[in-house]
Amino acid sequence: MSEGVCAGIFVAEGSSDAPLAAIVESLFAARGVALRLSTPDFDRLGKVGKDVASRVEAGIKLMGGVQPDVVVVHRDADNAGVDARRKEVADAIERAGFVNACVPVIPVRMTEAWLLLDEEAIRHVAGNPRGRIDLGLPKVHEVESLADPKAFLRQCILRAAQVTGRRRETLAKRFPQHRRQLLDRLNWNGEVAKLSGWLSLLQSVDKAVAGLGG
Repeated sequence: MSEGVCAGIFVAEGSSDAPLAAIVESLFAARGVALRLSTPDFDRLGKVGKDVASRVEAGIKLMGGVQPDVVVVHRDADNAGVDARRKEVADAIERAGFVNACVPVIPVRMTEAWLLLDEEAIRHVAGNPRGRIDLGLPKVHEVESLADPKAFLRQCILRAAQVTGRRRETLAKRFPQHRRQLLDRLNWNGEVAKLSGWLSLLQSVDKAVAGLGG
């Protein structure tokens, strides 16, 4: 920690998950802790394993071997379940020799579930904000039970756009960008605040802040 700012690294499943880092920083800020997360550029080290431990180790190496104050690890629960993912992260952190605060970000089942609760945002990224066609979005109590939230979100965006032919094909190819835009727009005081995955994140942030003396 330097000049009252905590240093951390963010280890995500993919590059489109980068906006999650800013969300976690905001959650820390709301609790009076300034956190600056960096996303390690693993390409600088050549081939780095995709497992959590290898990426944490590489992230620390890129910081000159100095352990950060906080490590934030994003892993979708998928079919493994939250408990299995939390153990995976905890075991990886231990194997990497990291001893400071760790914040797992584990959406149920996928991050896309968090993005299916804001109809206005979906219509906006689809390019048809005034559309009125029914998107068939799930209720809050249903969204974490969806078998494939990613495929569901993809179809919702296409439905919201109300385009056909080549325009639909072009839109479909832009799904990674649309997903990232939705993450950027995520209202963490909205419906997502009712989800178990989000509540678990808040508990992890609170624990980390307490450990930092915040």
